[in-house]
Amino acid sequence: MTDGRSLKVALLGCGVVGSQVARLMTTHAADLAARVGAPVELAGIAVRRPGRLREGVLSELVTTDAQGLVSRPDVDVVVEVIGGIEPARSLISTAFENGASVVTANKALLAEDGPSLYAAADKYGADLYFEAAVAGAIPLLRPLRESLAGDSVNRVLGIVNGTTNFILDRMDSSGAGYYEALEEATALGYAEADPTADVEGFDAAAKAAILAGIAFHTRVRLDDVHREGITEVTASDIASARRMGCTVKLLAICERAADGRSVTARVHPAMIPLTHPLASVREAYNAVFVEADAAGSLMFYGQGAGGVPTASAILGDLVAACRNKVSGARGPGESAYTMLPVSPMGDVVTRYHISLDVADKPGVLSQVAAVFADNGVSIDTVRQQGKDGEASLVVVTHRAPDAALTATVETLRGLDTVRGVASIMRVEGE
Repeated sequence: MTDGRSLKVALLGCGVVGSQVARLMTTHAADLAARVGAPVELAGIAVRRPGRLREGVLSELVTTDAQGLVSRPDVDVVVEVIGGIEPARSLISTAFENGASVVTANKALLAEDGPSLYAAADKYGADLYFEAAVAGAIPLLRPLRESLAGDSVNRVLGIVNGTTNFILDRMDSSGAGYYEALEEATALGYAEADPTADVEGFDAAAKAAILAGIAFHTRVRLDDVHREGITEVTASDIASARRMGCTVKLLAICERAADGRSVTARVHPAMIPLTHPLASVREAYNAVFVEADAAGSLMFYGQGAGGVPTASAILGDLVAACRNKVSGARGPGESAYTMLPVSPMGDVVTRYHISLDVADKPGVLSQVAAVFADNGVSIDTVRQQGKDGEASLVVVTHRAPDAALTATVETLRGLDTVRGVASIMRVEGE
């Protein structure tokens, strides 16, 4: 209970997202107060470099003492948008110890240490909200956690990284190569100076861990998520996808096993049919497709990053946390009652598109086909082109376990007639 006083909010970080949180809290102050039931005020803004403040941020609120700010007894809610593991984890822990609820967009920390954060929040009677950690402004985690609480989610399939979607979209629509598309994404501000977290799939993998944990009521860590990036995707892969009536997307895929006894979580580029709803997601937008027993198929679409969209999700969580402070209620805690194991990537069953560089001579196709058969991988279609003693062989398989496909590829690499495995890509969404 607040006893009629204003609710105090400590903001950690004032970059692209934090500055928009501060701005929206100021410009929407009257609406926030009406929705919460009490005034909501910024108590302070912790930054590392006070000389780099954004326009409109009140200098008197700024401090470099983040630890001191979250330790203040009058702070009701801490909003953390600095990212990374430390000092974010220590600051959030201090906030909980002082009874403050926390709103965070820190996907990396949640994917690595979510259970400990939940436990600390529960121990000190505080809330932990993190809608902005996955898919920016798109309302996704709350529907999974609350609207579908009475249903059983079987699969979550989505585009959860705008940078990689922009790059792959440009490669598809303009014929650009990977590095050309990356350069354009950087120039437009979609890609960071160091794009590793995005293009190598780390960002999407952290989000997949969070999505799987909520969707399947179990604990999934970042290390449990199979991860592949888009740096090896070529113009040839994009063209092959087009010939199949597909496009290439970096997908986060979280699935419950058919027997309900385990889950899988993975991030990798994949071909999906142009008829699938995710195929039409362009530019830097995000979209997530959810399949549930009773609700059926649901799709969530919108801006997955950016200062203003992410701040929108943060303010939604802030309102919820503040309402709980006013009413003396608690928000939802961790739901991990199923404690399902996470199966290895080798157990995943899907289709594959394999491109091989082979010798252009009789018997090569039958030799390659025999390797697939010996490993229990059934071939759907084959396309072969040859010239001047060299040929390319494209094989599309029926559904098979990933372990069987891996064994097939390893054997193929050892054949004298196979000069190289040009690419391997999964085919999803069929």
